[in-house]
Amino acid sequence: MKRVVKLSLSLSALLLAACSKVPAGNVGVKFQMYGDGKGALQELPPGRYWVGWGYEMYTFPTFTQTYTFTRSSNEGRPVDESISFQTSQGLTVNADVGITYHIDPSKVTLIFQKYRKGIDEITDVYLRNMVRDALVKEAASLDIESVYGKGKANLIESVQRDVSDEVGPVGIVVEKIYWIGELRLPENVVQSINAKIQATQMAEQRQNEVAQAQAEAQKVEAEAQGQAQARITIAEAEAKAIALKGEALRQNPNVVQMSAIEKWDGRLPTYSGGALPFLHLNAPDGNK
Repeated sequence: MKRVVKLSLSLSALLLAACSKVPAGNVGVKFQMYGDGKGALQELPPGRYWVGWGYEMYTFPTFTQTYTFTRSSNEGRPVDESISFQTSQGLTVNADVGITYHIDPSKVTLIFQKYRKGIDEITDVYLRNMVRDALVKEAASLDIESVYGKGKANLIESVQRDVSDEVGPVGIVVEKIYWIGELRLPENVVQSINAKIQATQMAEQRQNEVAQAQAEAQKVEAEAQGQAQARITIAEAEAKAIALKGEALRQNPNVVQMSAIEKWDGRLPTYSGGALPFLHLNAPDGNK
C-alpha cells in the first residue's frame, strides 16, 4: 500500500513538473520540438497546461516592459550593457540607454516565428542590437557638438523611430527609447566642448553688454534731443509772442502811453534830474 502511495505521489510530481503556467497578463506559445509535427505552434491564454516531452513553452508578457542597457552591474544584467557609437569626426561616445515597449497580444505567434526566442532573449540580444545599430547609423552624420548638445534629443528620437519601424510590424510596440544620465565622452573632448561653450557664453555676454550700452546711449540722446526740441519750441513761442506784441504796439502806439499812465501814481519826481512821465496834453485851442 505504501509503495502504491509513493508511486502515486511520484507520478503526480512528475505530471506537475511537466506542466507549465501562463501567468495573467501573458500569452503562451507551445512549441513542438520533435516528431512529425515539429515546429508546430499553439497560442495559449493564461492558465496551466500540460507541456509533455518534446515540447517547450514560451510566455510573452503583454503589459509594458522596461529595460535599461547600462554600464552598471546593478541594472539589467550584471555585465556592461552600455552602448558605444561614433560621431562624424570618429569620436567615440558611450551611453546608457533605456527602452520601454509592449507586445501586441494578437502577434505573439508572429514574434516567436520571427525570433524563436523568449522575451528576455529578444530584449537582451535583438532589441539591444537594434538600438545600437540605429545609434551608429544616426550619429555617423552628426558632429560631437550636435550629439552632446541640442542635437542629443533629436538623435534619440531618430533612434526610436528606426527601431519602431523595424519591430512594429512583427508586434513589438516601442513606447519610448531614452538616455539614462549623461553621455560619456573622452575627457579632452569634454574639456574642449566646455571651453567652447564658455567662450560662446562670454561672447554673448559681451554682445548683450554692447547692446545695453547702445540702448542707454540712444536713450540719453533721445532725452537730449527732446530737451533741445523743448527749448526750441519755447524760444520760438517767446519770439512769436514778442513779434506779435511788437506788431500790436506798432499798430496801436497809444497803448504804451496808456500803460504808463496806468502805472503812474500821480506824483512828480522830487529829485533833480528825474524824468517826468511822458504826457501829451491837448490845448483848448486844439494845439498840442
